[in-house]
Amino acid sequence: MRPGEERPLEGGACDGGSELELLKLRAAECINEAAERLGALSRAIWSQPELAYEEHHAHRVLTHFFEREPPAASWAVQPHYQLPTAFRAEWEPPEAWAQSPAPRPLHLGFLCEYDALPVIGHACGHNLIAEVGAAAALGVRGALECLPRPPPPVKVIVLGTPAEEDGGGKIDLIEAGAFKNLDVVFMAHPSQENAAYLPDVAEHDVTVKYYGKASHSAAYPWEGLNALDAAVLAYNNLSVFRQQMKPTWRVHGIIKNGGVKPNIIPSYSELIYYFRAPSMKELQVLTRKAEDCFRAAALASGCTVEIKGGAHDYYNVLPNKSLWKAYMENGKKLGIEFISEDTMLNGPSGSTDFGNVTFVVPGIHPYFYIGSNALNHTEQYTEAAGSQEAQFYTLRTAKALAMTALDVIFKPELLERIREDFKLKLQEEQFTNAVE
Repeated sequence: MRPGEERPLEGGACDGGSELELLKLRAAECINEAAERLGALSRAIWSQPELAYEEHHAHRVLTHFFEREPPAASWAVQPHYQLPTAFRAEWEPPEAWAQSPAPRPLHLGFLCEYDALPVIGHACGHNLIAEVGAAAALGVRGALECLPRPPPPVKVIVLGTPAEEDGGGKIDLIEAGAFKNLDVVFMAHPSQENAAYLPDVAEHDVTVKYYGKASHSAAYPWEGLNALDAAVLAYNNLSVFRQQMKPTWRVHGIIKNGGVKPNIIPSYSELIYYFRAPSMKELQVLTRKAEDCFRAAALASGCTVEIKGGAHDYYNVLPNKSLWKAYMENGKKLGIEFISEDTMLNGPSGSTDFGNVTFVVPGIHPYFYIGSNALNHTEQYTEAAGSQEAQFYTLRTAKALAMTALDVIFKPELLERIREDFKLKLQEEQFTNAVE
C-alpha cells in the first residue's frame, strides 16, 4: 500500500458483512463527506495560533462548527462550558427512537485541544487534535443515524478542552465535574509514528525566584547580593544532580530573568523548571531533590528564595489495553501501520493533562503520523500540521476512533473489559504511590 493511501473498508470483507462493520463503513463515509468542512476547521485554528486560556478564535470556530453542522440544531452546544474557552456539544438519538423505560445512555466523550505554543504556533498540532475529535464524533453520529431501528442508548459528547500546553484545562474541567458521567473518552495526538499508546509521564512545573540586593558592580560589588549568581548556581546544581537521576527522570528549565544591566548587581532572578517522572510517587521524590538544589543556591549566594509550583500537576497516562487493542484492530483495517508494542511501551514520551483524565474515566490517547518526520515543538512541525498532506492521516485516525467507539457501543463485553482494565490500573497506581 502506497503512503497516503487508505485501505478501502468493504462490508463484505469485514466479519462477513456484519451490521457493525457496515456501521463502521458508514462512519468512515460520514467523515469523508465532511472532509472539506473539517479541513477548513483545522486550517482556521492553525492560521491563528493562541496561547493557553486565550483560545477565543479557536473556541469560536469550533462552537460555530457544531452549531451549524447539518441538520440544523442537531448538536446541543454549551459554548462557555465551565471555562471561558471550553465548550460542550452533545448529540443523542431523536426522542422518537427512545426506549421506554429509558435506561441510562452510554456517555462517550471526544476531546478537542486547540491551544498553541509561544512564537512557533501549532508546533504540536493541536489544530489536528481538534479536527480528529470533531470528525470522530461526526462519524459516530452519522453511523447511528443510519440505523433502521433505535440504537442502544448513547450520548455523544464533544468537549473542547483548552490550555493543554500550559495550565491544564482538562484538570480544571475535572474539578468542575465535566468528566463525572462519561464512560469512555477518546482523543488522538499528532506525532512521527502511529502508536495506540505511549507512556506519557507525570509532570510538575515550578517557578523559582531569588531576591538579592542591588549595588554598583564596579564601585562596591561587595555591598550587593547577586540573585543571578543564585540562579546560575541552581542551574549548575541541577546539572550535577543529573548523574544521580534515574534514566526515566527528566529536568529542564530556563533562566527567565537574570538582571537588567551589567553594572548593576542583579537583585532579582527567576527560573522556570519542569520535572517529569513515570509516576506521581517518583515525581514527588524528584521534586524534593530539585528543590534542595534551589535552596542550596540561595544559601550559597546569600539570597532568599521563593519556590512556587504550578496550578496543576499532570499525571501519567494510565494504559487501557482492551481499548487500545480495539483501536489497533480498527486502524489496521484502514491501513494504519503501528509501531511494535515493545517500542510503544519503551519509547520516548512527554506529558499531558489527559493523564489526569485517565485517573477518573477510561480513555485512549493514541499518537498518529501526519506525513512528516519533523519533531513536535519545532517550526518544521508547525508547517507539517498545517499541510494538506496531514489531512489524510488525521481523518484516517478519526475514522479509527469512531470505529472503536462503535465497538464500545455494540460490544458490551468490550465495555466491561475496558472498565475492568481501568479499575485494575487505577488500583495498581494507587498501591504503587502508597508504598514507601
